[in-house]
Amino acid sequence: MNLQTSFIPAYSNEITILMTTPVTPKNQKSLLPWRRIVVWIFVSLACCVLAASIGSVSIHPMETIMITLSKFPFINVDKTWEDSSYTILWEIRFPRILLALLVGASLSVAGATYQGLFRNPLADPYFIGVASGASLGATLVFLTNVPIVIGNFNVLPIAAFIGGTGAVAIAYKISSTSSNTKLATLILAGIAIGSFTTAVTSILMIRTEPDLRPLLSWIMGGFIRATWSDSLFLLPYLIPSILLVCIYSRILNTIQLDEEYAESLGVNTERTKKVLIIVSTILTAAAVSFSGLIGFVGLVAPHVVRILWGGDYRSLIPTAALVGGSFLVLSDLMARTVVSPGELPVGIITALFGAPFFIFLLIKNRSNIY
Repeated sequence: MNLQTSFIPAYSNEITILMTTPVTPKNQKSLLPWRRIVVWIFVSLACCVLAASIGSVSIHPMETIMITLSKFPFINVDKTWEDSSYTILWEIRFPRILLALLVGASLSVAGATYQGLFRNPLADPYFIGVASGASLGATLVFLTNVPIVIGNFNVLPIAAFIGGTGAVAIAYKISSTSSNTKLATLILAGIAIGSFTTAVTSILMIRTEPDLRPLLSWIMGGFIRATWSDSLFLLPYLIPSILLVCIYSRILNTIQLDEEYAESLGVNTERTKKVLIIVSTILTAAAVSFSGLIGFVGLVAPHVVRILWGGDYRSLIPTAALVGGSFLVLSDLMARTVVSPGELPVGIITALFGAPFFIFLLIKNRSNIY
């Protein structure tokens, strides 16, 4: 059995209908649902206001909105809030909410891209070794004498980013030939590289005596150390990558049927593979370098959009970014309030909701997996 063709998801019939339906003024609105995207922008903003208002110190949502508006130019707002509310929001909650929003969007776009590229409904952003490579990079920083901060630079995100992209680069090199890239081989190579880097990480953890709690906290994911600078570093990776994936969204629709069929329509499939793999890897590595390993966001968000509104990647990509960002903002809210004044790793919260959904996908798509 051909491993690659066995990954064709159950929603390929929907893509067939989509591609064969002429775009007329009557159905153009359904194909380009900008209204839905605008609605989800407001939903995301509402989730951010909710997350900013709830915590060990409650702040009224209108006060949160007023403090936010006061930072915009040409908007005059009378100060009716206490200085402590401003400090809590601007120095603590807003940075982690913005970072959670950006990380959720990054992981969701990467997951949706991998699902479309590999034609595998169970693909996620860590599909070909990014997570294990990033873990190895972070472990080397935590368990060696390498300082976490050198001057004004945080070494940890850099090490995690290099580890994640390096693991995928090795897997890609193994799967590439002079003429094309075998996606099935890339998956297997990613699994092998991931297993190897995980083994090296485990050896380092066993043979060292320092307190492992900071490393374990990073591995399980969280935003307790979030700062404004983290989001500023992530934005240059996020915005161009999402725009590039959106440009390729029509091609992603095409290759859902068959690679040869896409080539017959004039699609350069080899270039598409390279571009989308590089972009998705950069998105994932950049996200986990600041948040740690947060699972299931990149798996759940694209499928929620696909189940509710269909599999057209032209709208799926931006909508999944908003859904994933909102989901991670609410997950972070639960992580810091459920056991207050303590805090749970965000990865635990996303796993509690994501694992049952993943099992649902396994049951629903088991006939298409093997």
